Amino acid sequence: MANTYYEAINWNEIEDVIDKSTWEKLTEQFWLDTRIPLSNDLDDWRSLSEEEKQLVGYVFGGLTLLDTIQSESGMERLREDARTPHEEAVLNNIQFMESVHAKSYSSIFTTLNTKAEIDDIFEWTNSNEYLQKKAERINEIYKNGTPLQKKVASVFLETFLFYSGFYTPLYYLGNNKLANVAEIIKLIIRDESVHGTYIGYKFQLGFNALPEEEQEEMRNWMYDLLFELYENEERYTEQLYDELGWTEEVKTFLRYNANKALMNMGQDPLFPDGANDVNPIVMNGISTGTSNHDFFSQVGNGYLLGTVEAMNDNDYLIGLDN
Repeated sequence: MANTYYEAINWNEIEDVIDKSTWEKLTEQFWLDTRIPLSNDLDDWRSLSEEEKQLVGYVFGGLTLLDTIQSESGMERLREDARTPHEEAVLNNIQFMESVHAKSYSSIFTTLNTKAEIDDIFEWTNSNEYLQKKAERINEIYKNGTPLQKKVASVFLETFLFYSGFYTPLYYLGNNKLANVAEIIKLIIRDESVHGTYIGYKFQLGFNALPEEEQEEMRNWMYDLLFELYENEERYTEQLYDELGWTEEVKTFLRYNANKALMNMGQDPLFPDGANDVNPIVMNGISTGTSNHDFFSQVGNGYLLGTVEAMNDNDYLIGLDN
């Protein structure tokens, strides 16, 4: 019987430089919701209509559910297919931050809502058919999909499906409201940008190794899944935003981010929508230039971090050239 031995991870011998650069990026970006003064938004919160308050609660309830799936199921399943021990370490980091994201929404609820309102939000979250459908579809792929299919599901979740919820706080930030709530969302978006790009890169490694026929099969599956998710997301968006008249603008934002998800995986964009088609108030909200301080070097009230910026495809191309 062969002896079993355990191999220690060695960060001085890197098989894929992208693992190391992503680990460093994620640790530089570390943050916690407890450092952000959410109570400073209470005056803005009181100025919102009841319909607007309900919308904010519901979108954050939906985001909590999706982040919970990503932290409890998604990263666990992706770890099963890790190419290197360093990739597994990066996925561990991502899993923890997804838990931080999910917990952050509860901090928002605790600050803005009564217990009865919070109970209503979670009851709505746990029974909404469109929200439950996308959660079930993504989780089913995590459980039963191939390694590449699981990566597609993760990138679609990180770079596309979250954004029907992100639209609301970004809209308010662009209108100079709920600035601290939006800071949390911008921190989450900064994380998700790295997560989606990194997992998209790992997808490309596997995809590019496939024979051409299998690449075409995977590409067809990917676009079919996107159509399925987008159709459901349209219904979800209508349910959330029709009353306030924001629906079509949110759908444009969704299509823009669906294209970004495809591009993270090296695929051609599907929709004609670009950044210039998105509501400029939302694009203003997502821009770091709207904050009174350098958002990436200071978070909230005295929470100091090193200066970093969101990772993009060029970071990986530079890393691969080294």
